[in-house]
Amino acid sequence: MNGKHGRGLHIFLDYVNYTSPVKEDGKWMLKNLKKCVKKGGVREVHAHVEEFDGTKSPPGFAAVVLVDESHITAHCYSEIGILAIDVFTCGKNDPQLIVDELKLLLSKSINGLKLIREDSFRRFLQ
Repeated sequence: MNGKHGRGLHIFLDYVNYTSPVKEDGKWMLKNLKKCVKKGGVREVHAHVEEFDGTKSPPGFAAVVLVDESHITAHCYSEIGILAIDVFTCGKNDPQLIVDELKLLLSKSINGLKLIREDSFRRFLQ
């Protein structure tokens, strides 16, 4: 993370060895994203998930929770076991609280899941 002041923090998580903990893992992920948003004290304004069966897109899902300060997303390519998450808030709330909740939940729920990258970037630099 750079030293410049900005408005907002964007945190990225990249995982490998993802395996589905339930049959409809996109819905499971969305439910847990929403739960972590709530625990982080951020106001949810909309949420949606698309699950892909491999006919038109690679198998997996895309889940998003829009918040009044930005968004939280999870994108998964289940066939190759990768999961990408990004958490961005540009207000007074700290996205690290949401990230910490998600990391704990995922590590407890998915055996063998490995976090291979965690980066954070200040946004709207001044």
